[in-house]
Amino acid sequence: MFEKFTEKAINVISIAQQEAMDNGENKISPRHILLGILQLKSNICSRLLNYAGVNLDELKEELENKKNTPIEDSSLISFSVESKNVFKKAFEIAKRYQNTSIITEHLLLALIWDSKSETVALLNAFDVNIDKLKHTLKRLLEKKNKKEHPEEITNTEEKNSDYDDVLSLFKDKDSQAVLERAVSKLTASHYEILGTEQIVQSILEDNSSDVVEILNDSGINIENYCSKLQEVSSRQAEFEEKQIIFTPNAFKTMILALETAKELGSATVKPEHIILGVLKAKSGIAYNIFKELHVEDNELAHKIIKPIEKQMPETLTILRFAKQEARSMNRKIVGSEFILLGIIDEAVGIGARVLSKLGITIKDARMEVERVLGIGHDYAEKDISFSDRAKKILEMAWEKAKENNNSKIASENILWAITRAQDSVAMKVLSNLGTDVVEINQGILSELELAVQEDRQE
Repeated sequence: MFEKFTEKAINVISIAQQEAMDNGENKISPRHILLGILQLKSNICSRLLNYAGVNLDELKEELENKKNTPIEDSSLISFSVESKNVFKKAFEIAKRYQNTSIITEHLLLALIWDSKSETVALLNAFDVNIDKLKHTLKRLLEKKNKKEHPEEITNTEEKNSDYDDVLSLFKDKDSQAVLERAVSKLTASHYEILGTEQIVQSILEDNSSDVVEILNDSGINIENYCSKLQEVSSRQAEFEEKQIIFTPNAFKTMILALETAKELGSATVKPEHIILGVLKAKSGIAYNIFKELHVEDNELAHKIIKPIEKQMPETLTILRFAKQEARSMNRKIVGSEFILLGIIDEAVGIGARVLSKLGITIKDARMEVERVLGIGHDYAEKDISFSDRAKKILEMAWEKAKENNNSKIASENILWAITRAQDSVAMKVLSNLGTDVVEINQGILSELELAVQEDRQE
């Protein structure tokens, strides 16, 4: 079920579970989901509820009047019939608005869909105008359905399942051993679902891994980690769901590890990417143990990324330039066109050399991107993401690098992937600048042959 939920939606459910446990209730009810939405940071739904007059502290105080003895074991917690109906309605709403994932707006609208529901009764106590709130949520979903960037893919067949992506990690030599050790640990416990705690423990057991040395220097070693793990009386930080192999937090962590590997230019997911995924997820038993061991997130992430940056991977440089180019045009979404500019900005890779020999300069490329897209009005210093098409290009570049048995994603892999995305903005820009797929691919082959000849001469 939860493989269709966005990270924020999963966080809502995790908070709802914790609220139920703290109140000594063995069923997660719609009111707990409402509390989860209200407590979620950077969430439009919580702001809407606040504007409507809903006070989190007052709502919690009212619900805590029914408080029982807290429950420590999350395996005793399940969903009420009403909550299951909310999820069912959320899926129906997502389908209606042609959304492939469940987001917080879907959950809130599902909570207030039935005028006789428990949630509506709670909100009525705060004098919330339910009809107005429904109307606002529907408008937000209609707006989200209108893509902000021409490369936001509407054909779901073009997007790979995140679940399939995570399972594919079992085929990567760098992550295969880690995940196999983690899965084997399940046989020694009564759990059937892989959590972040087993994944991180399996990483710490490999003394030959560079990231283990970094973790040890940061105060995390196999002894104190396992000691803390033995103190964990339940998996409440993971939120079990038996329909998938991973807990929601482990699933989220592995997706973030996969995305991090690609953004750092690696063609495989390594232990360091998994640790960075744990730090980015900021949830789960493994992350909680890090906090108990007084690990500072940014400091540990910097220690892990620093040696990677010293290697100057082309993809990392290209994507940094791409984000800078997007910001310079007041865009918060990095599309294929900005990745193209990043390749040119990087200047020394095979991708940049191919484009240079075809007469494409950074000045002309910028002007053409600006002509095609125009100047945006949504500048954001931190909130910047990749378009669906850009993610697809990185995915194809990743696959190309693995196909060539390369450990890193190179600029020519990314440029080749762009030529495979015929309907991308980048290809439109390249076409307008007077080049085509055949010229680019021939240029890549020529540069690769030249590089081989130079290696032989050395």
